[in-house]
Amino acid sequence: MAAPAPDFAKMVADLPARISHAALSWGQATPDAPALFDGVERWSYRRLSDAVQAAAARLDRLGVRGGDRLMIVCENSPAAVILILAASERDAWPVIVNARLSDREIDAIRDHCQPRRLLYTDAVSPDAAAHAARHGATPLADPALPPLAVGPLLAAEPEPVHRGNDRQVGALIYTSGTTGKPKGVMLSHRGLLFVASVSGWMRGLSNADHTYGVLPVSHVFGLASTCLGTLYAGGCLHTVPRFAPAAVWRALAEDGVTVFQGVPAMYAKLIEHRSLTGSVAASPALRYLSSGGSVLDQELKQSVEAAFGLPLHNGYGLTECSPTITQTRLDAPRADVSIGPPLPLVDTRFVDHVSGRDVADGEAGELWVRAPNVMLGYYRDPALTAQVITDDGWLKTGDVARREADGSLSVVGRIREIVIRSGFNVYPEEVEAVLTSHPAVTLAAVVGVALTGNEEVVAFVQFIPGQTVAEDALKAYAAARLAPYKRPARIVALDALPASPTGKLLKNGLRPLAAEIMGAITTA
Repeated sequence: MAAPAPDFAKMVADLPARISHAALSWGQATPDAPALFDGVERWSYRRLSDAVQAAAARLDRLGVRGGDRLMIVCENSPAAVILILAASERDAWPVIVNARLSDREIDAIRDHCQPRRLLYTDAVSPDAAAHAARHGATPLADPALPPLAVGPLLAAEPEPVHRGNDRQVGALIYTSGTTGKPKGVMLSHRGLLFVASVSGWMRGLSNADHTYGVLPVSHVFGLASTCLGTLYAGGCLHTVPRFAPAAVWRALAEDGVTVFQGVPAMYAKLIEHRSLTGSVAASPALRYLSSGGSVLDQELKQSVEAAFGLPLHNGYGLTECSPTITQTRLDAPRADVSIGPPLPLVDTRFVDHVSGRDVADGEAGELWVRAPNVMLGYYRDPALTAQVITDDGWLKTGDVARREADGSLSVVGRIREIVIRSGFNVYPEEVEAVLTSHPAVTLAAVVGVALTGNEEVVAFVQFIPGQTVAEDALKAYAAARLAPYKRPARIVALDALPASPTGKLLKNGLRPLAAEIMGAITTA
């Protein structure tokens, strides 16, 4: 029988002041319980708490102050978790960045957020080590902490520190802006803890759970829902730097994993691996599966449920909402691919984005959200913040959705044409900007093609008259400037890209062509 629903308003009012406080409280309540497991070492809550306090003291000695940005170039590891919590203890803003981003992308984020220090989880990430070397970082020798590298002290002005959890930034998460420039999403401690507590309660998280944490903590899904949700409940987070299907199957069989959260592409790879190897799924402790970060395909959902013998839950969110907006209910699994109803205390509207008027129930409109987990705004961009958050606190998601008769939501399209690949947002304009920076390219248009459990990036380019570049050469050019998940699967040259009389690129005609091209690849 499901536990009775708590008073969610009181739950939010009673949230800790900082994201670190819940984990540290378990260090007092259950000091010997497992908190982290990196595949080799198990960290108790006592050891985690001691390491967080040691790291916080180290930040003091490194000159990091409250309101400073602390840029953490990382992959999932105890070191990354400890640094995030230590920053919270000192009221610094953890700027959590995926080490697998390119040099250009890392430096753009650094230049925008102006951190006081950069720290790198170089021992667990070759990419973090490469960035550390490039930035002149040195090893941080502290026996109380996992191996790290620390960059030079930088000139930076601290932001104001707020005592309330609703105004103090708990994490600064970067997404690419529609102009290709980095866009820092300021998430409050309250917003992150709201998702950790409310969404965690809805998943039935407890101190008996072992969560497989392969979703990157640099992505808000991995940070708030997986990492902080597990630690808030007093469970054990298995920190996994990179996804590998064979490693997942082994962990499910041998490591007592009870909760697995992933994006559809991960599930597709798990099913593919099982089919290719002929292995029999073994996950004796697993009790909960969920998907998010991208559109879930009905066929994939059915394959996953058949393989695991469990319902595959689904949800929807975005970085600006820390991220969860809707979630299917633990006690009401769905046969369809519904994203479920909104979380408690999450208000929604469906608005005609042209007229600004609410549409009737069942009709599609831009989804607006007002909730405790809505972002504080975009860092150093009040104009963009004002475009997406109304004066009375409604966030315009940019997604077109409708409310179904049973109260669940369905997303039917994206106003902003984001491509979601492997659970990460890919903004076409950023990829286009990289391609048009090539001296031979005059125009570029990028679209997404939906495949099973994922989307692929397809780019079309128009060369300067008299010039041409081979597709492989253009791919290599893009690869040096874009993270792997942003790189086009195909770059197709056209004599002329379709455009309106005003010069605006018209992508509608390119989408069927892109689908045909990718279809030829997948069926070859």
